[in-house]
Amino acid sequence: MRKTTKNLTLSAMFMAVGLVLPFLTGQIQQIGNMLLPMHLPVFLCGLICGWQYGAAVGAVLPLLRAAAFGAPLLFPTALAMAFELATYGLVAGLLYGYSRWQCVVALYRSLIAAMLAGRIVWGGVQIVLLGLSGSAFTWQMFLSGALLNAIPGLIVQLILIPAIMVALNRTGLVTFQRKQPLENAAAR
Repeated sequence: MRKTTKNLTLSAMFMAVGLVLPFLTGQIQQIGNMLLPMHLPVFLCGLICGWQYGAAVGAVLPLLRAAAFGAPLLFPTALAMAFELATYGLVAGLLYGYSRWQCVVALYRSLIAAMLAGRIVWGGVQIVLLGLSGSAFTWQMFLSGALLNAIPGLIVQLILIPAIMVALNRTGLVTFQRKQPLENAAAR
């Protein structure tokens, strides 16, 4: 019960950070879009609270931000981002949570796999949404949106998220740990 309350509280904090962070980076729209500010709290939520919370925050955050502030546009941007961010929180949290060793290496593996999965999901959702509106989603649009324009944000994520997790590990708020093999855990 106590852990659930802690995770719900942290998830609410990550949601709030995700709502506010784009204001700090979005003053210049080109730069704000490239830094991917809503992605950071979703990744952290999935890694710290678990995949369920990360997926929920990721699914709700862009839709709530679109409804509250009108940015990103609900169709197709916020809808596609909802699937993308939910995938980030889910995959990062799931892979990291089930890693035998929860360490920086496992953190990078989880982040990179989640980034790839989220980008693929985003592209698939964009194809469907733009197809419904009678537009086409081209390969060039995918490469531009998923990779080329996102490179600064991807670099920031790969530097900042592990740095935050290492700092939280040093303070004892989030600990890196080695999980026991299943046969040793069953013997207890």
